[in-house]
Amino acid sequence: MATDRTDSAAKGESTRQRIIERALVLASTVGLEGLTIGDLATDLGLSKSGLFAHFKSKERLQLDVLDAAAAHFSEHVFARAIKAPRGEPRIVAIFENWMRWIGDQEIPGGCVFISSALEWDDREGPVRVALVEWFEALYVGLAKAARIAVDEGHFRPDLDLQQFAGELHGIMLKFHLDSRLLRAERAAKQAQTALERLLADARRPRV
Repeated sequence: MATDRTDSAAKGESTRQRIIERALVLASTVGLEGLTIGDLATDLGLSKSGLFAHFKSKERLQLDVLDAAAAHFSEHVFARAIKAPRGEPRIVAIFENWMRWIGDQEIPGGCVFISSALEWDDREGPVRVALVEWFEALYVGLAKAARIAVDEGHFRPDLDLQQFAGELHGIMLKFHLDSRLLRAERAAKQAQTALERLLADARRPRV
């Protein structure tokens, strides 16, 4: 009996993860609000009641999708950048990984956090709180990377870390708009040029 319960729990968790993964893909194109239990159930070949049993509410599903998106971003952008040398090279790696992540076909609609921010900027509730926490954590991560570059002697000691983080994020927001909505051929080149200018301003002056 214990084995049966364990197998059932494992199967339930596997199904739940499959639902979240598919919901993340759909949310990237239709938004968090565009997700519906009915459409998701049909897409996965599950009953509506069976799918609902895994989450109990649409809000819980939305929060789990954001968690999955955060984990995907962290793995593909920050974790892979750790392989690069500390300091400026690692910031460049974060930038390059981020550009690839925006165009990643695993999430065909682009950054879920950007689209969700537009949906939830004037609303209240747990989903908005989760979005705010993710963006705040992103800025902390970018500022930490800049701090390391200062410590390594790559950036000047008086660098405004928060300003640097905000400007780097601004470059990526512009790249997302240019590459996905405008489909501008020069999107990547313009983003690279903007990064080079940001890095040049941040570097320690040569003696």
